[in-house]
Amino acid sequence: MSTTDTLLRAVREIEPIIRQHAPEAERERRLAAPVARAMHQAGLYRLWRPKAFGGFELDPISGLRIIEEVSRIDSAAGWNLQIAVAHDMFAPWFCDQAAQEIFNADAIPVGAFNPARKAVQVAGGYRISGRTSFVSGAHHATAFIGFAHIHDDGKLRVDANGMPETRLIAVPASEAEIVDNWNTMGMRGSGSHDVDMQDVFIPEHWAAPWGPLVKPGSAYEGPLYRLTVWPAIAALVAPALGITRAAIDEAIELINNKTPAFGTKTLKNNAVVQSQLAEAEAKLGASRAFFFGAFEEAWQEAVAGRPITVALKGRMQLAMTHATLECAKAVSLIHEIAGASGIREEYSFERHFRDVHVITQHGFLSASKLESIGQILLGLDPEWPFFQF
Repeated sequence: MSTTDTLLRAVREIEPIIRQHAPEAERERRLAAPVARAMHQAGLYRLWRPKAFGGFELDPISGLRIIEEVSRIDSAAGWNLQIAVAHDMFAPWFCDQAAQEIFNADAIPVGAFNPARKAVQVAGGYRISGRTSFVSGAHHATAFIGFAHIHDDGKLRVDANGMPETRLIAVPASEAEIVDNWNTMGMRGSGSHDVDMQDVFIPEHWAAPWGPLVKPGSAYEGPLYRLTVWPAIAALVAPALGITRAAIDEAIELINNKTPAFGTKTLKNNAVVQSQLAEAEAKLGASRAFFFGAFEEAWQEAVAGRPITVALKGRMQLAMTHATLECAKAVSLIHEIAGASGIREEYSFERHFRDVHVITQHGFLSASKLESIGQILLGLDPEWPFFQF
């Protein structure tokens, strides 16, 4: 049995725990501790961690499949999982010592990148201050990853091009404060609260110069890490796929058992329902195939040691944005099929609808990214800065 199959089996084994605590996550606006503990014990937070640090160093498709499966069970668990494994993909920028300390076998690194924090250089390191929003999984983190701009005597330090000198930083979770303000339409269980830190010291090696990756740490020389940040961005899509799969599966069960009020024809024999269900399935299947196909192409390039071109990065971004938008359309179709059942909390349809539409608003996936993809297709320089990485 492959490592991926073993991990998928582990997901099935902890499925009862995830399902049991899903309502708690929704109610408390944070992933339930027993779920985080179960995923940690199953090794799920180590999907993309290097083998040198006790990780599995899975290929991107395998990692995405596992996140997708967890998300099918519960969106909060899937989102918390993806945000943690995604941050492992930023580890290659750190030196070997920092990587070993921050991304050890027990680590759950999470974070957010906007706005950048303030870094003041002091003897032996930096003092970090600032508040960052959308820090999913903050309650279970061991370290917060993000950006910081260096300030000297209260003034922003800039480089030769007039751009802020930026560091990729890690801060121990114990040194920061979670600001309880995650009050949202959907994805409530992700616990994506603000995180604030004031004058927290970190050693100098926990702050890495940020820019295109030139030489990764020695544990990060395998093909997975040649894809740099792209698996991390792709991980955001997997929950949308899992949510959509769950919505369709639950719709099929509803359709097989429901006769609408004031009607005599069952949903199962309703032609509109039949066609909408088929359309939703097609949207999920087609977008999933495009998404996985683009990343399989990138993976083969990485294995062969060839650089990932801007054109291929554009294709990956297009597949990610397209999949997210199509998932939202598919879930909207399911919501129409469900009728009044779609607004009742005893069913999951209303949560699927809320959750997937919140995901479409993520800055790395939203429809706004189509502009940069169009620029690439037209031979123009894309505005989206991550195409540099």
